Amino acid sequence: MGSSTALPLDVVTIGESMALLVADSTAALAEEQHFSKRLAGAETNVAIGLARLGLRVGWISRLGADSFGSFVQRTVAGEGVDCSRVVIDPTRSTGFMLKARSRSGEDPQVEYYRKGSAASAMQIAQLDETYLLSARHLHMTGIFAALSPATLGYCEHSMQLARSAGRGLSFDPNLRPSLWASQQHMRASINRLARSARWVLPGIAEGRLLTGLASPEEIAAYYLHQGAEAVVLKLGADGAYFRTLDGQAGYSAGCPVPQVVDTVGAGDGFAAGLISARLEGLAWPLALQRANWVGAQAIQVLGDMEGLPYRHQLPG
Repeated sequence: MGSSTALPLDVVTIGESMALLVADSTAALAEEQHFSKRLAGAETNVAIGLARLGLRVGWISRLGADSFGSFVQRTVAGEGVDCSRVVIDPTRSTGFMLKARSRSGEDPQVEYYRKGSAASAMQIAQLDETYLLSARHLHMTGIFAALSPATLGYCEHSMQLARSAGRGLSFDPNLRPSLWASQQHMRASINRLARSARWVLPGIAEGRLLTGLASPEEIAAYYLHQGAEAVVLKLGADGAYFRTLDGQAGYSAGCPVPQVVDTVGAGDGFAAGLISARLEGLAWPLALQRANWVGAQAIQVLGDMEGLPYRHQLPG
């Protein structure tokens, strides 16, 4: 599991976090009059999920010198995540997004206002490599890679650096087609990044789109052949499937929930559960059980990260 020596941090993640304005009613966004301000961002969802589970986590990013930026940094730092490598950019703004209120558990309508944001202008030359390598594990997503050519390069460089240094490295494709110039460019870029990762964590629909293959077994084999050490496919309510380079494989049943309130953040909760379990030395089947359970908690609460559990809430 990465370096054997004790390092200051367990996990570092890199990416954009935004202010989220979520509709107070189930009206269409154009008709909605009232919104509540929350936090959004896949990487900070994972970071917060890990911090709540007792891990030492750092976040690398850039924010604007504006009220949204202050809100984001205060919220993430308030969850116990180290924000010492979050830079305030005086010339660019913090991104934000609007999210509709789902009526019956379906994926809600979202609109992004992040083009030209502070995070989208992050450059490789600004990366504190010593800080990145002060963690046992790096977690990345395809959302940060999608923001700009600069962030795609930043993502690629960071992942290659972590892998070559022997660190753990997970990658969630987290496809956002609207952020890419074309689906072809998205597929090629995401699959190139996945080749650097030790663990690839796609949803089943993402895996099918990225590989052109149908079954979890085929998709896992594709990424193992590309260089991954483990592939975990999220199957929604059906749980997850994993396969490793050393021949382990299996399915893990999903956790039934009484009511799906907000699907956004489920995959990030899953990632936090999985990473925390593996860094604690749990076997893959047990790690998947935790990942499914944490993901299930996230979808029962409004907001992307509000439902993420604390360590004392983990099932015995």
